[in-house]
Amino acid sequence: MSRNVYLVGSVPMANTEEVFSSVSAALGSRIKRLPDGETGERGDWITWLEPVFAGNPAFVKSGEFFRVHSSGTGRERYTLKPGVAVEAVQFPNLFYADVAAQSYAVFKRLKDAGKIPPATKFQVDLVPAHSVVWLFLVENLHASIDPIYNDAVKREIDKIAAIVPHGELAIQFDIASAVFARLERNEAGRYGRTKAEMQDAFAGIVTDLGDRVPAGVDLLYHLCYGDSGHRHVVEPTDMGDMVEFANRVSRQIARPIELIHMPVPRNRADDAYFAPLRRLELRAETELCLGLVHYTDGVDGARARLGAAQKYVRDFSIATECGFGRRDPATIPALLRLHAEIADLD
Repeated sequence: MSRNVYLVGSVPMANTEEVFSSVSAALGSRIKRLPDGETGERGDWITWLEPVFAGNPAFVKSGEFFRVHSSGTGRERYTLKPGVAVEAVQFPNLFYADVAAQSYAVFKRLKDAGKIPPATKFQVDLVPAHSVVWLFLVENLHASIDPIYNDAVKREIDKIAAIVPHGELAIQFDIASAVFARLERNEAGRYGRTKAEMQDAFAGIVTDLGDRVPAGVDLLYHLCYGDSGHRHVVEPTDMGDMVEFANRVSRQIARPIELIHMPVPRNRADDAYFAPLRRLELRAETELCLGLVHYTDGVDGARARLGAAQKYVRDFSIATECGFGRRDPATIPALLRLHAEIADLD
């Protein structure tokens, strides 16, 4: 029996129709949810959101440049214009629902034509404020802008849920290096003075967002350590921070969580990395997904990581660590075939 396959989000093909058609043809019933691939300008994760800040009358460029790691691309952050109070900041449109409306129309047309399996759901990927403001705003604005931006994320959820039938919709939240780099480094800041305080703060934020997702819509969490230049912002010591985070969210949230995805670095097929999974306490309805597929070492590498993981958990789906957006498009067909082959391993 095959494992399920999960796609985190970005698939750098020509357009949404090619993504839906190609992924469905390659993976068939192994995949339960289809993202639109975040094609075109959305291929580099959240950088496409810069107009939210560049066109916002509350902000001006600060002259400060931010890099997620030393070799990452430097991006100039924004700050408040002189005389503008934080309370006056508004985010009237984050554009997620506009894009989802266009992509869902393609999804429905292909599904009606039999090119997408009938049980497959349409997946929309959203990014909470802590990652977005980390990239786009100066540090001293993060805590104050976070709830204002997340209120806008909630409005996007409402708009998307009004467009797509709930039984056909899945919403993923990307819980990325703005969380897990801070936890790994035990980096005190505006989200907490200790690792425990940061776990509390971030779990509370994403639980609040998750509870906004209507009943009947699949709720998914993608945990991540970054993928800038195919490099993590920081390397995880083990799965401990992710397990603790998943347990906190699972305890606090009022609605079901359908899936939680956790990455596995290419060089980690050791017991020490996976051992914290012994402490994982997901609810019965929640599917664990391990991002253990790596293009560079194929089936053999995945088999080693699968074997190590199975010492601690038996039931899980498979994925890569992150989206495909920064990958050479020519590699995507082979990468999809690799997913199918690994999913079918005994």
